[in-house]
Amino acid sequence: MDSVGNIILYVIVALSMIVFSFMSVTSRKILRSATYLLFVLLSTAVFYFQLGYQFLGAVQIAVYAGGIMVLFVFSILLTHRPDDKSGKIDSHRKVAGVCGSVLGAALLLFALLTMPVTAAGTSLTEVLSAGSSISMADIGHTLLGTDKFHYLLPFEAVSVLLLACIIGGVVVARKR
Repeated sequence: MDSVGNIILYVIVALSMIVFSFMSVTSRKILRSATYLLFVLLSTAVFYFQLGYQFLGAVQIAVYAGGIMVLFVFSILLTHRPDDKSGKIDSHRKVAGVCGSVLGAALLLFALLTMPVTAAGTSLTEVLSAGSSISMADIGHTLLGTDKFHYLLPFEAVSVLLLACIIGGVVVARKR
């Protein structure tokens, strides 16, 4: 990413991702919100392609932008009319939502900086303060490894939770 064209493309895609993310959570029409989420997922695929990870970019488009968005739109059309608008959010809910978002972001940042990211159990803060770098192989091995300080089990638990949510959504849609 050292050429001027790549930097300009990065800025354009990053700005579009920010704008579509904001529009996705603030839109009152749920089908439009899902469409904006599709653009965010496609922007993520552009980042993968720009980094040279063609396989991850293709998977992002096929699985997330394709398959998951089809499930979202299918479930939206099963449970709501596409032209329905959501009501305005009360001010006390806005404050609670902002407080929850800030708390969640702080917890994620804390976890990112303190959780071990290498096989030796060193955190990201320790690696960055030592001036060394982390390779993509180290990150992949840490995320999908089964040793101590690896995250395969939580990754699989989240996938089972998402499957349970999809099944629950279908059951709720059928009872209506």
